[in-house]
Amino acid sequence: MRKPVPLLILCVAALEISAMQPAGNDVRIGAPGNRPYSAAVKAGGFIYVSGTVSIDDRGAFVGGDIKAQTRRALGRITTILHGAESDLAHVASVQVYIKHATDFAAFNEVYRTYFPKEPPARTTVEVDLPTSGALVEIALVAIPKRGERKVIHPPGWMQSPNPYSYGIKSGDTLFLAGLVSRNGKDNSVVAGDMKAQTRTVLENARAILAAAGMTYRDVVSSRVYVTDAAAFQDMNEVYRSYFASDPPARATVRAGPMNSQNVVEITMLAVAGERRAFTTPTADGSAARPNPNLSSAIAIGNRLYLSGMLGSTDANKGDAKAQTRETLVRIGRTLNGAGFDWKDVADAVVYLPDIRDYGVMNEAYREVFGGDYPARATVQAGLMNPAGRVEIMMVATK
Repeated sequence: MRKPVPLLILCVAALEISAMQPAGNDVRIGAPGNRPYSAAVKAGGFIYVSGTVSIDDRGAFVGGDIKAQTRRALGRITTILHGAESDLAHVASVQVYIKHATDFAAFNEVYRTYFPKEPPARTTVEVDLPTSGALVEIALVAIPKRGERKVIHPPGWMQSPNPYSYGIKSGDTLFLAGLVSRNGKDNSVVAGDMKAQTRTVLENARAILAAAGMTYRDVVSSRVYVTDAAAFQDMNEVYRSYFASDPPARATVRAGPMNSQNVVEITMLAVAGERRAFTTPTADGSAARPNPNLSSAIAIGNRLYLSGMLGSTDANKGDAKAQTRETLVRIGRTLNGAGFDWKDVADAVVYLPDIRDYGVMNEAYREVFGGDYPARATVQAGLMNPAGRVEIMMVATK
């Protein structure tokens, strides 16, 4: 079982971790304050850094404009990574949650100074955040300093004018950027409805996968952001045509890309090798019917990628705490069915359609983990199930 590393001031903890833990060991870096997540988890060859906002070493939020908040968040992440034997040059994938898309250009101005060359793959969406006054939250996955990191760029594509790479590969794992409906050769927008844009996105992903020597068979997890839940099934119709069997784990929520012309954004993770798909068992332990659009979980090597799961029932309608408990029960059944346990969970993302449910969600979340928390990001985003009050997606590693 991984051991949490307690700390009051992150900088001190980073030094303690470097001194106490031999390279390659799984370790959890505690978060300042009474937050139900670790600042980072080093596990399975990667470092998962929680959604980080502009706070000081004791966990107090520090305000300012988007540039000031971006600098402080990335500064804290730099310290976290040093404590986990990595640095910004070894970041593979970044998830940026920004409150106002109008801040995107100013955010990029600061962000690109932290990644002056070969920037990580990145996804940026417009959502609300649980920290009052926060304008941006940044979560990421990094590679230890001695790990392989290779930029993947399809031949004939222009470099993105924004500071991100289309793909970063480390060993058998490929992290893809959040892709929207664009022409890779000249970066022009490819207009169209949900079906047309989804097809363009997935063809772009095919090109990135091919440049890495991979195919859709290697995709194990994806996150889909749509602007209109009414077009959800249109997206699904195109999406499932790319996966002949055992589709990847997936979460789909309503959130906005940075360009208002785009109606869908998709980010994916691919891992080469033999994989197994799992469907969450029913409460009585019997087999459930597989979902044609996603697998409940995909296991490959020592990792398990779980889909975003909900716990909405007729009995808990409108009750976010009860739904969180039921969601975690279903996740627990999935973990156990795949041979994993709660202690193996390294990373999570929580989607809440109403950020006012953040407190009660955390109460139920703490009941499962006690104090040995995975990394986590939590944002406000619309769910495809209108009765759902919470959706949780996780990654576990042994």
